[in-house]
Amino acid sequence: MDNIQEEFISTVSHELRTPLTSIRGFSQTLLASWDKIDEDNKKKFVKIIEEQSNRLINLVENILTVSKINSDKPVYKAVNVNTSIEKIKQLLTLKYKDCKIITNFNKNLPPAKLDEEKFQQIITNLIDNACKYSDSKGEVIVSTSFGNNENVEIKIKDFGVGIKEEDLSKVFDKFVRLENHLTSKTQGNGLGLYITKNLVESMNGKINAQSDLGKWTEFILNFPFYTQEEALKCSQQS
Repeated sequence: MDNIQEEFISTVSHELRTPLTSIRGFSQTLLASWDKIDEDNKKKFVKIIEEQSNRLINLVENILTVSKINSDKPVYKAVNVNTSIEKIKQLLTLKYKDCKIITNFNKNLPPAKLDEEKFQQIITNLIDNACKYSDSKGEVIVSTSFGNNENVEIKIKDFGVGIKEEDLSKVFDKFVRLENHLTSKTQGNGLGLYITKNLVESMNGKINAQSDLGKWTEFILNFPFYTQEEALKCSQQS
């Protein structure tokens, strides 16, 4: 456990140092040579500072989320997964105007037993990743259906670069970013899928990934439905 903690702190320190070094370096350059730098380069340097600041904020938020995963108990309620996913789709459609998010819902699903805030964070992470790592003007398909053993099954599929078979087991590890021509163009710190997996499992769910390299990637989620007894008890308490 001590080795795991030391490795985590070491990796976090490295991830923090990278954006901080860029922010400090370009800030010092601007302050020291403001009159000597042309307007185009000033804008370029300020843009880099903004991007690295956003990267730093995202990293800190993710680290805080990681630290709270085991201590924050889910607040369960009966959640209509289709309605919840549709809200996220509307928000991410505005963010990714060139990515077409297609939903294919089973409208006969009963409510699932979920913490809706955590569930929305999970779905947001997965659809955001699917859009981010797809080629421009790509499609992302989100479907819901009955799974096995009284579960709702949710699939999120993109038609981007795909993942090598030997890398599928690594995608949920901390600070892992798989190498492809899109990762170099996008901001990330390798914590998103680690957080997603832990949030899923905190609500007694399961998540798996499958892919065909160069063609598609699909994440498959399963969550338990509310039983009739639980739904009745929930309605009586509310």
